Amino acid sequence: MTSNELKNLTHQYVMNTYGRFPVAVERGEGARLYDFEGNEYIDFTSGIGVTDLGYGHQAWADAIAAQAKKLGHVSNLFYTEPSARLAEILCKRTGMSSVFFANGGGEANEGMIKLARKYSYDKYGEGRATIITLQNSFHGRTITTLKATGQDVFHQFFFPFTEGFRYAAANDFASLEAAAGDDVCAVMVELVQGEGGVLPLDYEYVQAVKKLCEEKDWLFLTDEVQTGVGRTGKLFAFQQYGILPDVCSFAKGIAGGMPMSGIMANEKCSGVLTPGTHATTFGANPVCAAAGLVVQETLDDAFLSEVTAKGEYLCAQIEALDLPCFGKTRGMGLMIGIEVKDGYNKGEIVNKLIENGLLVLTAGPGMRLLPPLVITREEMDKGVAIMEKALRA
Repeated sequence: MTSNELKNLTHQYVMNTYGRFPVAVERGEGARLYDFEGNEYIDFTSGIGVTDLGYGHQAWADAIAAQAKKLGHVSNLFYTEPSARLAEILCKRTGMSSVFFANGGGEANEGMIKLARKYSYDKYGEGRATIITLQNSFHGRTITTLKATGQDVFHQFFFPFTEGFRYAAANDFASLEAAAGDDVCAVMVELVQGEGGVLPLDYEYVQAVKKLCEEKDWLFLTDEVQTGVGRTGKLFAFQQYGILPDVCSFAKGIAGGMPMSGIMANEKCSGVLTPGTHATTFGANPVCAAAGLVVQETLDDAFLSEVTAKGEYLCAQIEALDLPCFGKTRGMGLMIGIEVKDGYNKGEIVNKLIENGLLVLTAGPGMRLLPPLVITREEMDKGVAIMEKALRA
């Protein structure tokens, strides 16, 4: 099959819900992707932060194959080993107490919202179900998580949306206090706003919000769909802020490319969801969990320290170019945002980079880089050299 043949087949039979880049990917290796004609692309996207071990990772592929031969699916009506082992590792590495496994980020955030509302209902009864989220946030594509998202552009078409959300300005504690009320049960934040532009929350602000939640018995919820699993240089971004949330969602990189997500709850919240209150058919799938175990084995402390070093190196190299279209970089670890200066179009920048062999993302008003966590200095240098070539003129 050629790239054009694949594009035509996709356009004919797949719903047109994505603005796809003009690249038909045939295979990958490390942090490099190849189309059907053999053209190479340095990948600064990792499937939107999913393929943290890169492409063709041997131990990951072997674990998937071995588990698929042994047991592919049996449902959560029975006990399976990989998910139990993965849950144990996640709890011991984070200080959380229990895990619920699901399939995608939106589903994980739905579960987190349900848990928060049930916690409040169990303790206080009806009338205390509102969740405060932040302006410029993004929490998913379901009806409920679209409403939880603090961007009006997502509140279209799918009326009526789920009620029970109010929005506060990020890094503005007075705005959060103004959104408070007797009907509130939780605050939900992205510690680094990903889709909104790779915008980290201030350390002091997060500490203040956590303290307020403790005082009012609101649950403090962290959406780590994008920031979790090593992306920021810690296993989870809440560890960068020295806090333990009541509930944390995760997805994307948890299984290195297999469809898996979930939520972790602390001791206070670990027993809120009881039999019959929440479920998902494919959650805790043994093959996905086996892949997740390899991810955890790989992301040890030394590896995570290297993620931090790689992020600092890549940011420094990009800023040293002093390209006319780019301003400052920002972010955490290998979750990097780049300011696009006035007068430049981020879509045109993406297309120029693709034409020259570099894949990048956009987010909010700027660029977003989410390379595989295993990316090498050589691959980063090549990507930066492509930026220099494509964007200097």
